[in-house]
Amino acid sequence: MAKKRIIPKLLLKKGGYKGLQNVVVRTKNFSSKAEIGEVVSQAKIFQDQLADEIIILKIDSNIHFDELIEISNSISNEIFMPITIGGGIQEIRDIEKLLKNGADKVSLNTIAFEKLDLIKTASYYYGSSTIVVCVDYKVDVNGNCSIFINNGNTKLNYNLFDWVKLFEDHGAGELILNCISYDGNQKGLDINTANKIEKLINIPIVLSGGCGNTNHFIEGFKKTNASGITSGTFFAMKDQNFMQIRSHIFNAGIDIRV
Repeated sequence: MAKKRIIPKLLLKKGGYKGLQNVVVRTKNFSSKAEIGEVVSQAKIFQDQLADEIIILKIDSNIHFDELIEISNSISNEIFMPITIGGGIQEIRDIEKLLKNGADKVSLNTIAFEKLDLIKTASYYYGSSTIVVCVDYKVDVNGNCSIFINNGNTKLNYNLFDWVKLFEDHGAGELILNCISYDGNQKGLDINTANKIEKLINIPIVLSGGCGNTNHFIEGFKKTNASGITSGTFFAMKDQNFMQIRSHIFNAGIDIRV
């Protein structure tokens, strides 16, 4: 059985000097964006701290797709852990460009709902292990889930549980469950939805949204079958490194890389 993964998530938008640089930000409920730093230097820090892999997502339409290619190339020249990267993908050639410029896996979000067959085509040509679908959703107090695309700006009247199964059937190799309602609140993961989805699909699931302390990672791994947990806010705000976090999680009986 594969070991559990702890994955930093870097969200990219325009910022910095005169708003012209590509910077890493942290968010809360997909808003309240606070700048963290430059993407390559942030990625190098996480590698030095022995992260298992890294997820990089473009969340700003002002970042041209060619810039994302350059970022992927630059990071892959500096770090040697697996990279998942996505944002603004429109067609199969975009996936090919990212894979040829350092990405190990490509994350599809909005386009996965608009062009479902793109998943099938991409997994056929490049293998399902390279194709990740990131699903952004909100959950209400009754546990009802609503899907959102376009960086959380557009609600879809689709059934979340039907669509995650469709993604698997079309060849997706991994699913990122990104809970907008929990994003940045540091109060814990959406365990309930994860439990429902893992009964429907057999591909690996990565949980995102809500980690505020190490116990949230431990709870996520113990109460679900998630293969990984990713976070942006936690690693941006905590004065802890991966070795400390990994030690706590390992001592809790979780099978992770040490």
